[in-house]
Amino acid sequence: MNHQTSFPKDKIKVLLLGGIHPAAEAFFREQGFSAIDSRRGEFTEEELIDAIPSIHILGIRSGTTVSARAIDRAEKLLTVGCFCIGTNQVDLKAARRKGVPVFNAPFANTRSVAELVIAEAVMLMRGIPAKNAAAHLGQWQKSAAGSFEARGKTIGIVGYGHIGTQVGILAEALGMRVLYHDIESKLVLGNAQSVKSLEALLTASEVVTLHVPGGSATTHLIGRKELAAMRKGSCLINASRGQVVDIDALAAAVRSGHIAGAALDVHPEEPVSSRLPFHSPLQGLTNVILTPHIAGSTAEAQERIGRDVAEKLLLFCDTGATAGAVNFLPVALPSHAGRHRILHIHENRPGVLAAVNDVFARASVNIASQFLETDADIGYVVTDVDEKKGIGLKGELDKIPGTIRTRVLY
Repeated sequence: MNHQTSFPKDKIKVLLLGGIHPAAEAFFREQGFSAIDSRRGEFTEEELIDAIPSIHILGIRSGTTVSARAIDRAEKLLTVGCFCIGTNQVDLKAARRKGVPVFNAPFANTRSVAELVIAEAVMLMRGIPAKNAAAHLGQWQKSAAGSFEARGKTIGIVGYGHIGTQVGILAEALGMRVLYHDIESKLVLGNAQSVKSLEALLTASEVVTLHVPGGSATTHLIGRKELAAMRKGSCLINASRGQVVDIDALAAAVRSGHIAGAALDVHPEEPVSSRLPFHSPLQGLTNVILTPHIAGSTAEAQERIGRDVAEKLLLFCDTGATAGAVNFLPVALPSHAGRHRILHIHENRPGVLAAVNDVFARASVNIASQFLETDADIGYVVTDVDEKKGIGLKGELDKIPGTIRTRVLY
């Protein structure tokens, strides 16, 4: 088990990997951090295992894997920040067992994704990809055949979450009719209309755009049956997860002419590095737009992500707040000015809270306030005390059976 005591910010080592936006480093420096190592490149697992024992705050993007082996070596690690949307590159269970919350920025690139989806919808309805490819080959395809305005057409949004709603708002601004299908009841924005079944949405839409989470429930959500249900001459856009679409079935539907065009930013198999080749059954189809998972990759989105995740990491370090962590109990905490705060992360077993409070009682330490959150596996108790002698109780708290980590915030 690993237990950590707070110390001055200029002693906290921060490692930022993968070319995280400079806004993150700037924010850390504004708050008094100076031991910051910012790298443009990613680390291999072995490189991270070598570096991580001395690191307190780790910031990564999608190209660095934080395995259980790396986390096991993380003797000082307080928290991990994924400066991106996904967190699959981190062994979240191992981090949780170590008492290390993991944060990300799930909504910071919403606008960027939505804008690209709308741009692709317009390009596909105008047949631009094929005309562009022909022009590069010296062919002059000046024709209005198969070219349509967005105004008055119907866009069907599968998954009406943060991105889906933004797509709907932008589509309405173009004069499009907006339908959406979601398995949960959602607050409707603008004039969007809910459709009860996926099939009903597919048959009613000229453009279908996918914004659903990954997982077994959505794997091949769009397959041969669903593609056949779509209108002849309609278009499909996927900026969600690569496994959501049966790529072979889509390629066949495009070749047959049933689907007029498609745009995919996510793919079932994506290279882990830009140095590796990319392969897809859709390659060579001139009316298909293929992009390398960059829907959210704009300068504005990366700056927002840099600032957003850095703020979450700092808030945890300063207050112990874990709201927004993807693998941890969500605890929102006030500041603790004038008091000492003691954080105790433990296995969720009977008697731990009583044991924690018994330590304070035996030392005659008055508890000013206390916050407790538990789930099936772990518990997180945050105690604010007035007396300075309370900070000397870390060793006693460490001895409580089931303790995962104790931290003291001065």
